[in-house]
Amino acid sequence: MADTKREIERKYELPVRPAGGDEGPLPDGGRALLPDLTKVRAVSAVTARGVTELDAVYHDTSDLRLTADSLTLRRRTGGADEGWHLKFPVGDGVRDEIQAPLSDTLPDELAALVRSRVRGTRLTPVVRLRTSRATSLLVDKAGRTLAEVALDTVHAERLLAGAGSGAGARTADWTEIEVELAEDGDPALLDAVEKVLRKAGVRPASAASKLARALAETAPATTSHKAAKTSERAPVTAGDHVLAYLREQADAIVSYDAAVRRDLPDSVHQLRVATRRMRSAFRTYKKVLDRDASRPIGAELQWLAGELGVDRDHEVLAERLTERVGAHDTTLLLGPVHARLRIWDAEGRTDARAGTLAVLDSARYLRLLDSMEALLADPPLLDGAGRKPAKALPRAIVKDYERLAGRVEHALTLAPGEERDLALHDARKAAKRARYAADAAVPALGKPAKRFSKRMKAVQSVLGDHQDSVVARDALRDLAIKAHAAGESAFTWGLLYGEEEARAADRERELPCVWRKSADPKLRTALGGL
Repeated sequence: MADTKREIERKYELPVRPAGGDEGPLPDGGRALLPDLTKVRAVSAVTARGVTELDAVYHDTSDLRLTADSLTLRRRTGGADEGWHLKFPVGDGVRDEIQAPLSDTLPDELAALVRSRVRGTRLTPVVRLRTSRATSLLVDKAGRTLAEVALDTVHAERLLAGAGSGAGARTADWTEIEVELAEDGDPALLDAVEKVLRKAGVRPASAASKLARALAETAPATTSHKAAKTSERAPVTAGDHVLAYLREQADAIVSYDAAVRRDLPDSVHQLRVATRRMRSAFRTYKKVLDRDASRPIGAELQWLAGELGVDRDHEVLAERLTERVGAHDTTLLLGPVHARLRIWDAEGRTDARAGTLAVLDSARYLRLLDSMEALLADPPLLDGAGRKPAKALPRAIVKDYERLAGRVEHALTLAPGEERDLALHDARKAAKRARYAADAAVPALGKPAKRFSKRMKAVQSVLGDHQDSVVARDALRDLAIKAHAAGESAFTWGLLYGEEEARAADRERELPCVWRKSADPKLRTALGGL
């Protein structure tokens, strides 16, 4: 079973030899350059823990897909945590390390976490690092460990077959310092340690990881999977901006895949949003990108969003019902209300998560990722792609706004009831599309697009709360039926049903005012278009 730990650390470089010194490696493996870290406030002692020999083989695709996303996957022997390690970046100097027991082949749990990036491409050893690690602990007066300091003498060997033209060294050697914060430690300690290290002439490492340094210092690397993206010029045309937005969503889908598998908070929601944003952009900017080419991918994105919706909708509904129940005095909670709600939530969450993981493991989903990548690698641009953003993008946004206006106005003519509920739900989807259209144009149009997006979000929020109330009433009715069948009181579920009904009516009364505030008869001019 894989374990996860949050790693907060900083790396520092030691020179190959002291300035002005003789040729050759640092004496004593560089230990002489380590300053007295008891000068750091809160550090009472530095306790040596001995030297450990580590042997790690890093795996990646031949075009370094994991490295391009700042992920590292290694199989390491030696040390207390030998095994397979997969590291995800969280922030500057912060990574989540997922560990699995030592085995000859990559454990299935870790293979699943990189599948959205690797897909059908084979993982292969790319670099071997043999490290002699001298470890010390920084402890306070109470003997509590504050941080671990590792002095690493590293020998790197490139293993990736066919890497480079053969010119340059295939090995590299260096010495570095790692300072890793203890669990629940104060990050301010790392600043204090760095201050002492800098005074001693030690500088932060230029490479983010040992793997990155090894790849940089050995034979020339193969072309990165994302080299074409990172080397692109700044967006100029309408097509440039639309493609940049689409690539952002494609990257989000790939990234949130692993987050969903790890069951991280809000991950299903973010993955679903990215699929919807991409599909919406295909439809909105159809004069930029050929719809005949994007339509099949859009259909698959719709399928994916629908499958993810089971999980996400249950999550939203469970939070809503739990909040509603918690808002009432216990005198109004007749029967085992909390227990029934927990059972309903657990059953629904288990089924929804199993369904989501099955979708992410499906061949259909992997084909979708391949199709997205292929389309963005060779985009089917139309004549509109070469137009100036200030002309092409506002026109597309206005069309989405006009579609929304028609749906809102139609819904407001209907009497309260199921038909109106459905019409408001259609308007909600149109509001999302208009908002997403503006979000895609923000880099080109700036504040006008931001303001429009904010207004569309206000409309979407009202319509969204209304739709959530419709869904909640269906669930509350089912809960009431089950409670009654079990001989329990259905009073509380009926009470909540009535409150949701009233909340929906409030949103319907609120909508005309919110809609009037969002309306702009000179929208194209406001967006800077002609």
